Amino acid sequence: MEHFDRGPDNGLSRRKFLERMGFTAAAGTAAGSFAMPSLAWAQEQSGPIDCGPPPKAKSQHRTGGESFAPLPLPVTPLRRSEKKKPPSPPALIGKMSLGPVRWVTRDGKRVKYRDWMTDPADVGTLLQWISGQMGINYRAIETDFSHFSYDPRELPALLFAGHNTFTLPDEVRPKLAQYVLDGGTIIGDACCGWKDFSTSFRQEMELIFPGRPLRRMLPEEPLFSAYHKLGDFTYKKGDGTTYTDAPCLESIDFGCRSGVIFSPSDLTCGWDGHEHPRGTRVLISQARQIGANLVTYILGSFQLGRFLSTTKVYYESGEPSRDDFVFAQLKHEGDWDPDPSAVHNLLKHARDNSTMEVKFKRENVVLTDPRTATYPLLYMTGHREFHWTEEEAERLQGYLKAGGILLADACCGRMSFDMAFRREMARVLPEGKLQRLPLDHPVYHCHYDVNRVDYTPRVREDFGALDAPELEGISIDGRLVVVYSRFDLGNGWEQFPHAYSYGLKDEPALQLGTNVIVYAMTH
Repeated sequence: MEHFDRGPDNGLSRRKFLERMGFTAAAGTAAGSFAMPSLAWAQEQSGPIDCGPPPKAKSQHRTGGESFAPLPLPVTPLRRSEKKKPPSPPALIGKMSLGPVRWVTRDGKRVKYRDWMTDPADVGTLLQWISGQMGINYRAIETDFSHFSYDPRELPALLFAGHNTFTLPDEVRPKLAQYVLDGGTIIGDACCGWKDFSTSFRQEMELIFPGRPLRRMLPEEPLFSAYHKLGDFTYKKGDGTTYTDAPCLESIDFGCRSGVIFSPSDLTCGWDGHEHPRGTRVLISQARQIGANLVTYILGSFQLGRFLSTTKVYYESGEPSRDDFVFAQLKHEGDWDPDPSAVHNLLKHARDNSTMEVKFKRENVVLTDPRTATYPLLYMTGHREFHWTEEEAERLQGYLKAGGILLADACCGRMSFDMAFRREMARVLPEGKLQRLPLDHPVYHCHYDVNRVDYTPRVREDFGALDAPELEGISIDGRLVVVYSRFDLGNGWEQFPHAYSYGLKDEPALQLGTNVIVYAMTH
Protein backbone atom coordinates (compact mmCIF):
# COMPACT_ATOMS: atom_id res chain seq x y z
CA MET A 1 0.00 0.00 0.00
CA GLU A 2 1.33 3.38 -0.97
CA HIS A 3 2.18 5.67 1.96
CA PHE A 4 0.06 8.79 2.09
CA ASP A 5 1.84 11.93 3.18
CA ARG A 6 0.56 13.99 6.04
CA GLY A 7 -1.98 16.58 5.01
CA PRO A 8 -1.52 20.35 5.05
CA ASP A 9 -1.53 22.26 8.32
CA ASN A 10 -3.13 25.67 8.43
CA GLY A 11 -1.14 26.62 11.50
CA LEU A 12 -4.09 26.99 13.89
CA SER A 13 -4.20 25.23 17.21
CA ARG A 14 -7.33 23.15 17.78
CA ARG A 15 -8.46 25.61 20.47
CA LYS A 16 -8.11 28.62 18.17
CA PHE A 17 -9.69 26.73 15.31
CA LEU A 18 -12.74 25.72 17.33
CA GLU A 19 -13.10 29.24 18.69
CA ARG A 20 -13.17 30.58 15.14
CA MET A 21 -15.82 28.01 14.29
CA GLY A 22 -18.03 29.17 17.16
CA PHE A 23 -17.04 26.71 19.90
CA THR A 24 -15.91 28.64 22.96
CA ALA A 25 -14.38 27.37 26.18
CA ALA A 26 -17.11 26.85 28.77
CA ALA A 27 -16.70 28.37 32.22
CA GLY A 28 -15.67 25.88 34.85
CA THR A 29 -14.75 23.15 32.38
CA ALA A 30 -11.46 21.38 32.00
CA ALA A 31 -8.86 22.60 29.56
CA GLY A 32 -9.72 21.57 26.03
CA SER A 33 -13.49 21.37 26.63
CA PHE A 34 -15.79 23.50 24.52
CA ALA A 35 -19.44 24.41 24.62
CA MET A 36 -21.71 24.22 21.59
CA PRO A 37 -23.33 27.37 20.19
CA SER A 38 -26.92 28.11 21.05
CA LEU A 39 -29.77 26.34 19.29
CA ALA A 40 -31.48 29.69 18.67
CA TRP A 41 -29.59 29.96 15.40
CA ALA A 42 -30.66 26.48 14.36
CA GLN A 43 -34.32 27.39 14.58
CA GLU A 44 -33.81 30.05 11.90
CA GLN A 45 -31.69 27.97 9.52
CA SER A 46 -32.11 24.77 7.54
CA GLY A 47 -30.26 22.47 9.87
CA PRO A 48 -29.37 21.81 13.50
CA ILE A 49 -25.96 22.58 14.93
CA ASP A 50 -25.51 20.27 17.90
CA CYS A 51 -24.83 16.89 16.31
CA GLY A 52 -21.76 16.16 18.40
CA PRO A 53 -19.14 17.66 20.66
CA PRO A 54 -15.61 18.37 19.44
CA PRO A 55 -13.05 15.57 19.68
CA LYS A 56 -11.76 14.82 23.14
CA ALA A 57 -8.58 16.69 23.99
CA LYS A 58 -5.50 14.52 24.30
CA SER A 59 -4.15 14.08 27.79
CA GLN A 60 -1.32 16.48 28.57
CA HIS A 61 0.27 14.22 31.24
CA ARG A 62 0.79 17.12 33.68
CA THR A 63 0.38 17.39 37.43
CA GLY A 64 -1.46 20.25 39.10
CA GLY A 65 1.78 22.02 39.96
CA GLU A 66 3.12 22.00 36.45
CA SER A 67 2.73 24.84 33.99
CA PHE A 68 3.83 25.63 30.44
CA ALA A 69 7.34 26.95 29.98
CA PRO A 70 7.67 30.39 28.43
CA LEU A 71 8.08 30.47 24.64
CA PRO A 72 10.29 29.92 22.80
CA LEU A 73 11.09 26.58 24.39
CA PRO A 74 14.75 25.56 24.47
CA VAL A 75 15.77 22.81 22.11
CA THR A 76 16.69 19.88 24.33
CA PRO A 77 17.63 16.45 22.94
CA LEU A 78 15.76 13.44 24.30
CA ARG A 79 17.54 11.42 26.95
CA ARG A 80 18.31 7.90 25.88
CA SER A 81 15.91 6.60 28.51
CA GLU A 82 12.99 8.59 27.09
CA LYS A 83 10.72 6.89 24.57
CA LYS A 84 10.30 8.55 21.22
CA LYS A 85 6.79 9.54 20.27
CA PRO A 86 5.46 7.08 17.66
CA PRO A 87 4.86 8.58 14.23
CA SER A 88 1.33 9.63 13.34
CA PRO A 89 -0.57 7.23 11.11
CA PRO A 90 -0.98 8.41 7.51
CA ALA A 91 -3.87 10.72 6.69
CA LEU A 92 -6.62 9.02 4.69
CA ILE A 93 -9.67 11.29 4.81
CA GLY A 94 -9.84 15.06 4.96
CA LYS A 95 -13.00 16.74 6.20
CA MET A 96 -13.50 19.73 3.95
CA SER A 97 -14.33 23.17 5.31
CA LEU A 98 -17.65 23.89 3.74
CA GLY A 99 -20.43 26.46 3.72
CA PRO A 100 -20.59 30.19 4.43
CA VAL A 101 -19.51 31.77 7.68
CA ARG A 102 -22.53 32.59 9.81
CA TRP A 103 -22.75 34.69 12.94
CA VAL A 104 -24.64 33.70 16.08
CA THR A 105 -25.11 35.56 19.34
CA ARG A 106 -24.35 33.47 22.40
CA ASP A 107 -24.13 34.84 25.93
CA GLY A 108 -24.19 38.31 24.45
CA LYS A 109 -21.24 37.68 22.15
CA ARG A 110 -21.11 37.39 18.38
CA VAL A 111 -19.24 34.27 17.27
CA LYS A 112 -18.58 32.64 13.89
CA TYR A 113 -20.06 29.30 12.93
CA ARG A 114 -19.82 27.05 9.85
CA ASP A 115 -22.16 24.15 9.13
CA TRP A 116 -19.49 21.54 8.33
CA MET A 117 -18.30 21.46 11.96
CA THR A 118 -21.63 20.38 13.47
CA ASP A 119 -20.12 16.97 14.23
CA PRO A 120 -16.36 17.61 14.25
CA ALA A 121 -15.28 14.18 15.54
CA ASP A 122 -17.31 12.03 13.12
CA VAL A 123 -14.72 10.62 10.72
CA GLY A 124 -11.97 10.64 13.35
CA THR A 125 -14.12 8.51 15.65
CA LEU A 126 -14.89 6.14 12.77
CA LEU A 127 -11.19 5.64 12.01
CA GLN A 128 -10.49 4.97 15.69
CA TRP A 129 -13.29 2.37 15.73
CA ILE A 130 -11.92 0.77 12.56
CA SER A 131 -8.45 0.65 14.11
CA GLY A 132 -9.82 -1.31 17.05
CA GLN A 133 -11.94 -3.60 14.89
CA MET A 134 -9.65 -4.22 11.92
CA GLY A 135 -6.19 -3.23 13.08
CA ILE A 136 -5.57 -0.70 10.29
CA ASN A 137 -4.48 2.75 11.38
CA TYR A 138 -5.27 5.92 9.50
CA ARG A 139 -6.22 9.37 10.65
CA ALA A 140 -8.53 12.13 9.56
CA ILE A 141 -7.56 15.77 9.16
CA GLU A 142 -9.40 19.04 8.62
CA THR A 143 -8.67 20.88 5.41
CA ASP A 144 -9.97 23.69 3.22
CA PHE A 145 -9.81 24.61 -0.44
CA SER A 146 -7.13 27.27 0.00
CA HIS A 147 -4.64 24.87 1.62
CA PHE A 148 -5.46 21.60 -0.15
CA SER A 149 -3.13 20.45 -2.92
CA TYR A 150 -5.80 18.41 -4.79
CA ASP A 151 -3.29 15.55 -4.97
CA PRO A 152 -4.83 12.20 -3.92
CA ARG A 153 -1.39 10.90 -2.97
CA GLU A 154 -1.46 13.42 -0.14
CA LEU A 155 -5.07 12.80 0.85
CA PRO A 156 -6.94 9.95 -0.89
CA ALA A 157 -10.46 10.96 0.20
CA LEU A 158 -12.41 14.12 1.02
CA LEU A 159 -15.54 14.22 3.19
CA PHE A 160 -18.24 16.81 2.52
CA ALA A 161 -20.83 16.80 5.32
CA GLY A 162 -23.39 19.23 6.67
CA HIS A 163 -27.03 20.28 6.80
CA ASN A 164 -27.35 23.54 4.92
CA THR A 165 -27.15 24.67 1.33
CA PHE A 166 -23.69 25.49 0.00
CA THR A 167 -22.03 26.61 -3.21
CA LEU A 168 -18.48 25.82 -4.27
CA PRO A 169 -16.25 28.51 -5.82
CA ASP A 170 -15.99 28.32 -9.60
CA GLU A 171 -12.23 27.85 -9.47
CA VAL A 172 -12.58 24.84 -7.15
CA ARG A 173 -14.81 22.69 -9.35
CA PRO A 174 -12.26 21.80 -12.10
CA LYS A 175 -9.66 21.06 -9.42
CA LEU A 176 -12.03 18.64 -7.68
CA ALA A 177 -12.83 17.00 -11.02
CA GLN A 178 -9.13 16.42 -11.68
CA TYR A 179 -8.63 15.20 -8.11
CA VAL A 180 -11.18 12.42 -8.66
CA LEU A 181 -9.86 11.59 -12.15
CA ASP A 182 -6.39 11.29 -10.59
CA GLY A 183 -7.63 8.63 -8.16
CA GLY A 184 -9.17 10.61 -5.29
CA THR A 185 -12.58 9.91 -3.75
CA ILE A 186 -15.23 12.43 -2.70
CA ILE A 187 -17.55 11.27 0.09
CA GLY A 188 -20.78 13.17 0.72
CA ASP A 189 -23.04 12.79 3.75
CA ALA A 190 -26.24 14.69 4.47
CA CYS A 191 -25.94 15.07 8.23
CA CYS A 192 -29.26 14.11 9.87
CA GLY A 193 -30.52 13.34 6.36
CA TRP A 194 -31.07 17.06 5.71
CA LYS A 195 -32.46 17.67 2.22
CA ASP A 196 -30.89 21.12 1.79
CA PHE A 197 -27.41 19.63 1.87
CA SER A 198 -28.46 16.76 -0.43
CA THR A 199 -29.79 19.18 -3.01
CA SER A 200 -26.62 21.28 -2.94
CA PHE A 201 -24.31 18.26 -3.11
CA ARG A 202 -26.13 16.81 -6.12
CA GLN A 203 -26.11 20.17 -7.88
CA GLU A 204 -22.39 20.63 -7.29
CA MET A 205 -21.53 17.12 -8.51
CA GLU A 206 -23.57 17.79 -11.66
CA LEU A 207 -21.55 20.94 -12.29
CA ILE A 208 -18.23 19.20 -11.56
CA PHE A 209 -19.00 16.06 -13.61
CA PRO A 210 -21.48 17.05 -16.35
CA GLY A 211 -23.06 14.05 -18.01
CA ARG A 212 -22.18 11.78 -15.08
CA PRO A 213 -25.20 11.77 -12.76
CA LEU A 214 -25.23 10.31 -9.28
CA ARG A 215 -26.94 6.93 -9.50
CA ARG A 216 -28.27 4.59 -6.82
CA MET A 217 -25.63 1.99 -6.02
CA LEU A 218 -26.63 -1.60 -6.69
CA PRO A 219 -26.56 -4.12 -3.81
CA GLU A 220 -24.03 -6.21 -5.75
CA GLU A 221 -21.44 -3.42 -5.89
CA PRO A 222 -18.19 -4.14 -4.03
CA LEU A 223 -18.68 -1.35 -1.50
CA PHE A 224 -21.36 -3.48 0.16
CA SER A 225 -19.06 -6.47 0.57
CA ALA A 226 -15.58 -4.93 0.79
CA TYR A 227 -15.31 -6.04 4.44
CA HIS A 228 -18.73 -6.55 6.03
CA LYS A 229 -21.33 -8.37 3.95
CA LEU A 230 -24.18 -5.87 3.94
CA GLY A 231 -27.76 -6.27 2.78
CA ASP A 232 -30.62 -3.87 3.36
CA PHE A 233 -30.05 -0.86 5.63
CA THR A 234 -32.01 -0.13 8.79
CA TYR A 235 -33.04 3.52 9.01
CA LYS A 236 -34.26 5.52 12.02
CA LYS A 237 -36.57 8.50 11.69
CA GLY A 238 -36.87 11.50 13.96
CA ASP A 239 -39.90 10.06 15.74
CA GLY A 240 -37.87 7.02 16.80
CA THR A 241 -39.44 4.53 14.40
CA THR A 242 -37.25 2.34 12.22
CA TYR A 243 -37.69 0.71 8.84
CA THR A 244 -35.62 -1.50 6.55
CA ASP A 245 -34.97 -0.65 2.93
CA ALA A 246 -32.40 -1.01 0.16
CA PRO A 247 -29.05 0.80 0.53
CA CYS A 248 -29.46 4.55 -0.02
CA LEU A 249 -25.92 5.20 -1.27
CA GLU A 250 -25.37 6.86 -4.64
CA SER A 251 -22.21 7.06 -6.71
CA ILE A 252 -20.52 8.39 -9.80
CA ASP A 253 -18.29 5.78 -11.42
CA PHE A 254 -15.01 6.28 -13.25
CA GLY A 255 -14.02 3.10 -15.01
CA CYS A 256 -14.41 0.28 -12.51
CA ARG A 257 -14.15 2.63 -9.52
CA SER A 258 -16.70 4.74 -7.68
CA GLY A 259 -15.01 8.13 -7.36
CA VAL A 260 -17.95 9.93 -5.71
CA ILE A 261 -20.00 8.22 -2.99
CA PHE A 262 -22.97 9.98 -1.40
CA SER A 263 -25.40 9.13 1.37
CA PRO A 264 -28.63 11.18 1.57
CA SER A 265 -29.35 9.52 4.92
CA ASP A 266 -27.09 10.33 7.85
CA LEU A 267 -23.96 8.23 8.40
CA THR A 268 -21.63 10.67 10.15
CA CYS A 269 -23.62 10.98 13.38
CA GLY A 270 -23.57 7.18 13.51
CA TRP A 271 -19.82 7.17 13.07
CA ASP A 272 -19.59 9.42 16.12
CA GLY A 273 -22.14 7.36 18.07
CA HIS A 274 -24.82 10.06 18.30
CA GLU A 275 -28.59 9.81 17.92
CA HIS A 276 -30.92 12.80 17.63
CA PRO A 277 -34.72 13.10 17.49
CA ARG A 278 -34.73 14.49 13.95
CA GLY A 279 -34.00 13.62 10.35
CA THR A 280 -33.32 10.18 8.90
CA ARG A 281 -30.21 8.20 9.73
CA VAL A 282 -28.71 4.74 9.43
CA LEU A 283 -28.46 2.95 12.77
CA ILE A 284 -25.13 3.48 14.54
CA SER A 285 -23.91 -0.11 14.31
CA GLN A 286 -24.64 -0.35 10.61
CA ALA A 287 -23.35 3.15 9.86
CA ARG A 288 -19.99 2.10 11.25
CA GLN A 289 -19.99 -1.10 9.21
CA ILE A 290 -20.69 0.98 6.11
CA GLY A 291 -17.86 3.29 7.14
CA ALA A 292 -15.50 0.31 7.51
CA ASN A 293 -16.47 -0.90 4.05
CA LEU A 294 -15.99 2.60 2.69
CA VAL A 295 -12.46 2.82 4.10
CA THR A 296 -11.65 -0.70 2.84
CA TYR A 297 -13.00 0.16 -0.60
CA ILE A 298 -10.97 3.38 -0.82
CA LEU A 299 -7.80 1.51 0.13
CA GLY A 300 -8.55 -1.37 -2.24
CA SER A 301 -9.33 0.83 -5.26
CA PHE A 302 -6.79 3.62 -4.75
CA GLN A 303 -4.06 2.09 -6.90
CA LEU A 304 -6.60 1.29 -9.63
CA GLY A 305 -7.67 4.93 -9.62
CA ARG A 306 -4.05 6.02 -9.98
CA PHE A 307 -3.57 3.54 -12.83
CA LEU A 308 -6.64 4.77 -14.68
CA SER A 309 -5.45 8.35 -14.33
CA THR A 310 -2.27 7.59 -16.27
CA THR A 311 -3.63 5.06 -18.77
CA LYS A 312 -2.30 5.67 -22.27
CA VAL A 313 -4.54 5.40 -25.30
CA TYR A 314 -2.71 3.91 -28.26
CA TYR A 315 -3.43 4.71 -31.90
CA GLU A 316 -2.01 3.02 -34.95
CA SER A 317 -0.38 5.20 -37.57
CA GLY A 318 -2.25 5.90 -40.79
CA GLU A 319 -0.44 3.30 -42.91
CA PRO A 320 -2.69 0.46 -44.08
CA SER A 321 -2.18 -2.87 -42.32
CA ARG A 322 -2.09 -6.26 -43.94
CA ASP A 323 -5.32 -7.24 -42.17
CA ASP A 324 -7.66 -4.26 -42.13
CA PHE A 325 -9.38 -5.06 -38.83
CA VAL A 326 -10.96 -2.43 -36.59
CA PHE A 327 -12.35 -3.30 -33.16
CA ALA A 328 -15.83 -1.76 -32.77
CA GLN A 329 -17.30 -1.30 -29.28
CA LEU A 330 -21.03 -0.86 -28.78
CA LYS A 331 -22.33 2.11 -26.84
CA HIS A 332 -25.36 1.56 -24.61
CA GLU A 333 -26.98 2.89 -21.43
CA GLY A 334 -25.45 0.32 -19.05
CA ASP A 335 -22.07 2.00 -18.38
CA TRP A 336 -20.66 0.88 -21.71
CA ASP A 337 -16.96 1.86 -21.33
CA PRO A 338 -15.73 0.94 -17.82
CA ASP A 339 -12.28 -0.27 -19.00
CA PRO A 340 -10.95 2.59 -21.15
CA SER A 341 -7.62 1.00 -22.03
CA ALA A 342 -8.72 -2.65 -22.22
CA VAL A 343 -9.36 -2.90 -25.95
CA HIS A 344 -6.14 -1.11 -26.86
CA ASN A 345 -4.12 -3.49 -24.67
CA LEU A 346 -5.87 -6.50 -26.22
CA LEU A 347 -5.17 -5.32 -29.76
CA LYS A 348 -1.54 -4.65 -28.90
CA HIS A 349 -1.23 -8.13 -27.42
CA ALA A 350 -2.88 -9.71 -30.47
CA ARG A 351 -0.56 -7.84 -32.83
CA ASP A 352 2.60 -8.62 -30.85
CA ASN A 353 1.79 -12.31 -30.31
CA SER A 354 0.38 -13.37 -33.66
CA THR A 355 0.98 -12.96 -37.36
CA MET A 356 -1.93 -10.51 -37.56
CA GLU A 357 -1.31 -6.83 -38.04
CA VAL A 358 -4.33 -5.50 -36.20
CA LYS A 359 -5.02 -1.84 -36.82
CA PHE A 360 -4.36 -0.08 -33.53
CA LYS A 361 -7.70 1.65 -33.30
CA ARG A 362 -11.07 1.33 -31.64
CA GLU A 363 -14.34 2.64 -33.01
CA ASN A 364 -17.22 3.41 -30.64
CA VAL A 365 -20.46 2.65 -32.46
CA VAL A 366 -24.23 2.50 -31.98
CA LEU A 367 -26.51 -0.12 -33.48
CA THR A 368 -28.63 2.44 -35.30
CA ASP A 369 -25.66 3.61 -37.40
CA PRO A 370 -25.61 1.73 -40.77
CA ARG A 371 -21.79 1.74 -40.68
CA THR A 372 -21.85 -0.60 -37.68
CA ALA A 373 -22.84 -3.47 -39.98
CA THR A 374 -19.49 -3.13 -41.83
CA TYR A 375 -17.38 -4.35 -38.90
CA PRO A 376 -16.69 -8.10 -38.61
CA LEU A 377 -16.70 -8.04 -34.79
CA LEU A 378 -18.67 -6.02 -32.25
CA TYR A 379 -17.70 -5.91 -28.58
CA MET A 380 -19.80 -4.81 -25.63
CA THR A 381 -19.39 -4.73 -21.87
CA GLY A 382 -20.82 -2.86 -18.90
CA HIS A 383 -21.78 -2.83 -15.25
CA ARG A 384 -25.47 -1.98 -15.32
CA GLU A 385 -28.75 -2.93 -16.89
CA PHE A 386 -29.53 -1.76 -20.41
CA HIS A 387 -32.41 -2.03 -22.90
CA TRP A 388 -32.34 -2.12 -26.67
CA THR A 389 -35.09 -0.49 -28.70
CA GLU A 390 -36.97 -2.51 -31.29
CA GLU A 391 -34.86 -0.89 -34.02
CA GLU A 392 -31.61 -1.74 -32.22
CA ALA A 393 -32.66 -5.35 -31.66
CA GLU A 394 -33.64 -5.74 -35.33
CA ARG A 395 -30.37 -4.19 -36.53
CA LEU A 396 -28.30 -6.50 -34.34
CA GLN A 397 -30.29 -9.51 -35.52
CA GLY A 398 -29.63 -8.57 -39.15
CA TYR A 399 -25.93 -8.03 -38.41
CA LEU A 400 -25.51 -11.45 -36.80
CA LYS A 401 -27.48 -13.30 -39.50
CA ALA A 402 -25.39 -11.58 -42.19
CA GLY A 403 -22.13 -12.95 -40.80
CA GLY A 404 -21.09 -10.67 -37.94
CA ILE A 405 -19.91 -11.79 -34.50
CA LEU A 406 -20.73 -10.23 -31.13
CA LEU A 407 -18.29 -10.62 -28.21
CA ALA A 408 -19.57 -9.55 -24.79
CA ASP A 409 -18.56 -9.81 -21.15
CA ALA A 410 -20.02 -8.63 -17.85
CA CYS A 411 -17.55 -6.08 -16.50
CA CYS A 412 -16.40 -7.08 -13.02
CA GLY A 413 -18.83 -10.01 -13.33
CA ARG A 414 -21.80 -7.78 -12.48
CA MET A 415 -25.15 -9.56 -12.32
CA SER A 416 -27.11 -6.54 -13.53
CA PHE A 417 -25.37 -6.55 -16.91
CA ASP A 418 -25.49 -10.36 -17.08
CA MET A 419 -29.27 -10.46 -16.58
CA ALA A 420 -29.82 -7.63 -19.08
CA PHE A 421 -27.63 -9.25 -21.74
CA ARG A 422 -29.41 -12.59 -21.50
CA ARG A 423 -32.83 -10.91 -21.65
CA GLU A 424 -31.94 -8.70 -24.64
CA MET A 425 -30.29 -11.51 -26.62
CA ALA A 426 -33.48 -13.55 -26.19
CA ARG A 427 -35.26 -10.69 -27.98
CA VAL A 428 -32.62 -10.44 -30.71
CA LEU A 429 -32.38 -14.18 -31.42
CA PRO A 430 -35.50 -15.80 -29.93
CA GLU A 431 -34.69 -19.07 -31.67
CA GLY A 432 -31.19 -19.13 -30.16
CA LYS A 433 -30.00 -19.79 -26.63
CA LEU A 434 -26.77 -19.03 -24.82
CA GLN A 435 -25.05 -22.35 -24.15
CA ARG A 436 -21.67 -23.19 -22.71
CA LEU A 437 -19.11 -23.78 -25.43
CA PRO A 438 -17.48 -27.24 -25.22
CA LEU A 439 -13.74 -27.34 -24.58
CA ASP A 440 -13.07 -28.69 -28.10
CA HIS A 441 -14.75 -25.69 -29.76
CA PRO A 442 -12.43 -23.95 -32.28
CA VAL A 443 -12.67 -20.63 -30.43
CA TYR A 444 -10.53 -22.19 -27.68
CA HIS A 445 -7.87 -23.45 -30.10
CA CYS A 446 -7.73 -21.18 -33.20
CA HIS A 447 -4.56 -19.48 -31.92
CA TYR A 448 -3.86 -20.32 -28.29
CA ASP A 449 -4.86 -23.69 -26.87
CA VAL A 450 -6.94 -22.67 -23.88
CA ASN A 451 -8.02 -25.64 -21.77
CA ARG A 452 -7.50 -24.20 -18.29
CA VAL A 453 -7.74 -20.65 -17.01
CA ASP A 454 -7.04 -18.78 -13.79
CA TYR A 455 -9.78 -16.71 -12.17
CA THR A 456 -9.55 -13.80 -9.75
CA PRO A 457 -9.71 -14.49 -5.99
CA ARG A 458 -13.33 -13.34 -5.79
CA VAL A 459 -14.42 -16.01 -8.27
CA ARG A 460 -12.66 -18.72 -6.28
CA GLU A 461 -14.16 -17.38 -3.06
CA ASP A 462 -17.77 -17.43 -4.26
CA PHE A 463 -17.81 -20.01 -7.07
CA GLY A 464 -15.29 -22.57 -5.86
CA ALA A 465 -12.17 -23.91 -7.53
CA LEU A 466 -13.06 -23.18 -11.16
CA ASP A 467 -10.26 -23.76 -13.66
CA ALA A 468 -12.05 -24.33 -16.98
CA PRO A 469 -13.12 -21.57 -19.39
CA GLU A 470 -16.81 -20.71 -19.08
CA LEU A 471 -17.56 -19.00 -22.40
CA GLU A 472 -21.11 -19.26 -23.70
CA GLY A 473 -22.29 -18.86 -27.27
CA ILE A 474 -25.16 -18.75 -29.73
CA SER A 475 -24.87 -20.37 -33.16
CA ILE A 476 -26.91 -19.88 -36.32
CA ASP A 477 -26.82 -22.81 -38.79
CA GLY A 478 -23.70 -24.13 -37.07
CA ARG A 479 -21.89 -20.78 -37.19
CA LEU A 480 -20.93 -19.12 -33.89
CA VAL A 481 -22.36 -15.58 -33.85
CA VAL A 482 -22.32 -14.64 -30.14
CA VAL A 483 -19.51 -15.23 -27.62
CA TYR A 484 -20.30 -14.27 -24.04
CA SER A 485 -18.41 -14.43 -20.74
CA ARG A 486 -20.31 -13.96 -17.47
CA PHE A 487 -16.88 -13.42 -15.88
CA ASP A 488 -14.96 -10.29 -16.74
CA LEU A 489 -12.43 -10.24 -19.58
CA GLY A 490 -11.77 -6.49 -19.89
CA ASN A 491 -10.17 -6.13 -16.45
CA GLY A 492 -7.65 -8.77 -17.48
CA TRP A 493 -7.02 -6.99 -20.76
CA GLU A 494 -6.15 -3.84 -18.79
CA GLN A 495 -3.39 -5.85 -17.06
CA PHE A 496 -3.81 -4.14 -13.71
CA PRO A 497 -5.30 -5.65 -10.53
CA HIS A 498 -8.99 -4.97 -9.95
CA ALA A 499 -9.48 -5.90 -6.31
CA TYR A 500 -13.23 -6.46 -6.54
CA SER A 501 -13.58 -8.14 -9.93
CA TYR A 502 -15.18 -11.49 -10.71
CA GLY A 503 -13.14 -12.26 -13.77
CA LEU A 504 -10.23 -13.97 -15.48
CA LYS A 505 -6.65 -13.11 -14.73
CA ASP A 506 -4.56 -11.23 -17.27
CA GLU A 507 -3.01 -14.02 -19.35
CA PRO A 508 -6.10 -16.18 -19.98
CA ALA A 509 -8.23 -13.08 -20.61
CA LEU A 510 -5.78 -11.87 -23.27
CA GLN A 511 -5.53 -15.34 -24.80
CA LEU A 512 -9.29 -15.76 -25.09
CA GLY A 513 -9.68 -12.23 -26.48
CA THR A 514 -7.01 -12.91 -29.10
CA ASN A 515 -8.66 -16.20 -30.04
CA VAL A 516 -12.01 -14.49 -30.61
CA ILE A 517 -10.35 -11.90 -32.88
CA VAL A 518 -8.62 -14.65 -34.88
CA TYR A 519 -11.86 -16.62 -35.07
CA ALA A 520 -13.77 -13.56 -36.31
CA MET A 521 -11.17 -12.88 -39.03
CA THR A 522 -11.02 -16.50 -40.22
CA HIS A 523 -14.74 -17.31 -40.08
